[in-house]
Amino acid sequence: MLIGVTLGKAWSDGRWRHQCASCYLEAVLEAGGEPVPLPAETILAGGAALLKRFDGFVLSGGGDLDPALYGQEAHPATGTAETPRDRGELMLIGCALEANRSLLAICRGIQVLNVALGGDLVQDLPSAGFTGHDQAEAREARTHTVIPVPDSPIHALSPAAFKVNSFHHQALGKLGKGLVIAGQAPDGVIEAVWLPGRPVLGVQWHPETYAHESAEAAGLFRWLVTVT
Repeated sequence: MLIGVTLGKAWSDGRWRHQCASCYLEAVLEAGGEPVPLPAETILAGGAALLKRFDGFVLSGGGDLDPALYGQEAHPATGTAETPRDRGELMLIGCALEANRSLLAICRGIQVLNVALGGDLVQDLPSAGFTGHDQAEAREARTHTVIPVPDSPIHALSPAAFKVNSFHHQALGKLGKGLVIAGQAPDGVIEAVWLPGRPVLGVQWHPETYAHESAEAAGLFRWLVTVT
């Protein structure tokens, strides 16, 4: 299974560099897939012809989307958009859906997925009265609970509530067309969604950071490489 993993960019040593935490690639490898880093520029240049070579995709975490993509003005807490990445990942989602490829959308990824399907975002959770979703602890520390929704892929992985890590100040608002909630935090923040009848699943936490020690987290990547 050839799995494309999207990348972000970071400014380092006087130049822009593509970046991807190695744990994304390691989690895909451990699940039996073959990960391939996919920069936004490669997606935009290659288009559907390139993307159809892949069996599935991971939409990785990163910065905030441009709020104009979902019809809102930017909140003061919203970060600067990375326009090529926004465009590339929206294109990828369209191609993945058209070709019925598996898609695991993580943190920023679940937000891009929701916007691609016509949904919107809560731009700043603390301003909206939600706290405890952007933790200060180490990335692999699991600090808050997700409650699975029955008959969802998340419930199939773990019928009981479980702990996850959390590094987001934004979250899903209005759901995109066809998306169904698969898990929520106790305060009601949407933590997972899926597309019934499609191999598409999104989670708001970062399972790649602790997939090496968690059956639930590793199960998300096994789902990715076996669902189609």
